[in-house]
Amino acid sequence: MSFSAFPPQARTAFAAAYPEVPHRLTHDLRGHPLLTLEALADLAEALPETSREYNRADLPVGLNGIVPPANGLGIGETIRRIGETGSWAALKNIEQVSAYRDLLLALLEELRPVIEAKTGTMLRPQGFVFITSPHGVTPYHFDPEHNILLHLAGVKTMTMFPQGNPKYAPDETHEGYHTGGGRELFWTDDLARGGTEWKLRPGEALYVPVMAPHYVRNGPGSAISLSITWRSEWSFAEADARAFNRVLRLAGLRPRAPGRWPQDNRVKAAGWRVLRRLPLFG
Repeated sequence: MSFSAFPPQARTAFAAAYPEVPHRLTHDLRGHPLLTLEALADLAEALPETSREYNRADLPVGLNGIVPPANGLGIGETIRRIGETGSWAALKNIEQVSAYRDLLLALLEELRPVIEAKTGTMLRPQGFVFITSPHGVTPYHFDPEHNILLHLAGVKTMTMFPQGNPKYAPDETHEGYHTGGGRELFWTDDLARGGTEWKLRPGEALYVPVMAPHYVRNGPGSAISLSITWRSEWSFAEADARAFNRVLRLAGLRPRAPGRWPQDNRVKAAGWRVLRRLPLFG
C-alpha cells in the first residue's frame, strides 16, 4: 500500500485509547480496488468454504439458540446482489489471498509501534470482511481479538457493551467459548440500557476491545466493512485463564474471573497450557 490509510489524528487517538477504550477513528480506504463489491465477490469465490459464512440477515438481536436460516444462494450471487438478497456475509481470514494479506499487514504496520508498546508483540494478524443487506442484523456476540472495524460503504450502528462485565457476557459463556463452544450471547431486552451506540459512515472506523459484547444493525442501504484484528499475549492469557476456569467449574468449584491484564492471569494461563497437552484435553 503506497499511502497511509490512517491519518495522523487517527493514529494519535488510537495511541491514547488502546487497548481498553472503544473509540472512533478515520481512514482513507474508501474506493480501494480490493474492497469493491465485485472484488469481494471474487474473493469470496476464491476462499475455501470454511472461510465464508452467509445467511439471511433479518435476524433478532439475540439468536438465543436459533440457527440463522440459509438464503438459498451461492456466495458470489449473495454478494453481487447484496442490495436485494436480504443477506449477511462474512469472509474470514482474507489473508489467505496474497493481495489481501499485503493490505492487512500494511494497515497493521501503521499501528504496530503503539500496539507493541502497550500489549507486546502483535500476534496472529487476521482480516475479515462483512457485507450486509439493508436493515440486516449481526446478532449479539463477542470476539477474542483486538479489532478495528473499518467501514467502507453504507451506514451501520454497532451497539457495544462493557468488556469484562459478566452481566453482558457471563463467565460461563466465555469459558465455554475458549474450550470449543460458540461466541453468541444470550440476549434479554433489559441489557439494552447498558449499550453504547456507535454510528459508522464510510471513512470511519471503530476500535473494539477484546471480548467487548456487541451487535450491529445495518442502515437502509447495503454495507461493507473490513475488520483488521490481532492477538497479544494479553488476550491469549485471558483466554487460557478462562479455559482453565472451565476445568475448575466442571470440578465443582466457583473460580474467580480472570483479570484484564496478563500478570493477573499467568498462573491459570500456565495451568491451561499444561493441561491442553494432555490426551484428555488435546
